[in-house]
Amino acid sequence: MSFETVIGLEIHAELNTKSKIFCSCSTAFGSKPNANTCPICLGIPGTLPVLNEEVVNLAIKAGTSLNCEINKLNKMDRKNYFYPDLPKAYQTSQFDLPICKGGHVDIEVDGSMKQIRLNRIHIEEDAGKLIHVEHEPVSLIDYNRVGVPLIEIVTEPDMRSAEEAVSFLRAVKAVLEYGEISDCRMEQGSFRCDANISTRKVGQDVLNTKVEIKNINSFKEVLKALEKEEKRQRELYSFGEEYKIKQETRRFDTAKGKTVPMRSKEDAHDYRYFPEPDLVPIIISDAQIEGIKATLPEMPTQKKERFTKEYGLSDIEVAIIIGDKALSQYYEAVVALGANPKIAANWLQGDVLKLLREKELEANSIPVTPKALYELIKIISNGKISITVGKEVFNEMFNTGKSADTIINEKGLSQISDTGELEKIIAGILDTNPNSIADIKAGKLQAAGFLMGQVMKATKGKANPQVAKELLDVRLKERLN
Repeated sequence: MSFETVIGLEIHAELNTKSKIFCSCSTAFGSKPNANTCPICLGIPGTLPVLNEEVVNLAIKAGTSLNCEINKLNKMDRKNYFYPDLPKAYQTSQFDLPICKGGHVDIEVDGSMKQIRLNRIHIEEDAGKLIHVEHEPVSLIDYNRVGVPLIEIVTEPDMRSAEEAVSFLRAVKAVLEYGEISDCRMEQGSFRCDANISTRKVGQDVLNTKVEIKNINSFKEVLKALEKEEKRQRELYSFGEEYKIKQETRRFDTAKGKTVPMRSKEDAHDYRYFPEPDLVPIIISDAQIEGIKATLPEMPTQKKERFTKEYGLSDIEVAIIIGDKALSQYYEAVVALGANPKIAANWLQGDVLKLLREKELEANSIPVTPKALYELIKIISNGKISITVGKEVFNEMFNTGKSADTIINEKGLSQISDTGELEKIIAGILDTNPNSIADIKAGKLQAAGFLMGQVMKATKGKANPQVAKELLDVRLKERLN
């Protein structure tokens, strides 16, 4: 029996504002618990909210960047539920008149483009953070995040695999970063998603019972959580136990490597939405929309076209580099200094990304400056060190912050280009490897590669490969004649 997976996402992105959505409290991350609070965001009776205009502007910016239609008349609503992370016992959100509707994002799937439709984008306030103390009968709460402005991007159920969902998330993250709509710092929770996933037989049109996986804030976790939940649901269908799939909220337990239940999932009517009586409707003019459109910077699709044309990069190289705004800016800075675009791209998608992943750092935290990487590339191209030694030097630069020249001098890594010194080494290797010379005479040309390897081994990788090969070829011809 063949099954297909159906996935829809609800992405929550914190907006790039200095103050909260309904008050003047700071949105700064990492402040002392409950320091960024006031009677308004704490929901003290008698207080009145005032909508932050920049929230509306950024939501319009997101909508226009994601091909949405902007609702010129929209409003705020109360979403009622009691949970200690919102002291008002309701969340101020948008229900039937969101600020943006429709829209789409194009992603690449197996070498072809696929369009993922959006249902809507709406604005709302974030909730606080509960801290559950292990082995204690109490939970702590930090209300700093209460009232931080969010946009929620809701998709249609158009994704058919965990890989497609991750590809879509990356595309949306890039748009929000390039547009300076959100900083999308996943490690700080400013870009996270809830995933709705269901399973059905191939060819079936109806949507079966969906499960929501809550608050996933890394691409790796999204992939694992969806794959595990997909496996769970398919196994239940295979054994005729699909009745065990309930409309519920689950979370991904990284230690157990599976999704586990949290609570039953509510329907919209359970929240008893009604218009927020303390806030007037939001009216948006054509001039406001056009003015915001005019401020949009170069977006990922535009940058992709330019990088392909200007730098001659492959689709894969471009996708990797422009997928992160900070990485693309770093790349352009290296190239602007004079580095070969292809060589710079190889460094970024190779050693730079490898070390960022190992150290769990973001691209905006690369400890090697663009100028320092350019200097290293120049040293390698001038033949002072080999590319192999260059990789070793870069690793040291990344970990210590030292310059390439300093590391090369301290460790004595300069490449041997002196022909006299190399002549002596090559002569010694040819004297001690007569069998290899005999093999070459017999037509086994791979023996020449062995001899070159011996040269590099004898010089501990410091021999200039081009000079050494030229000298080796000359001396071999002499011995073969």
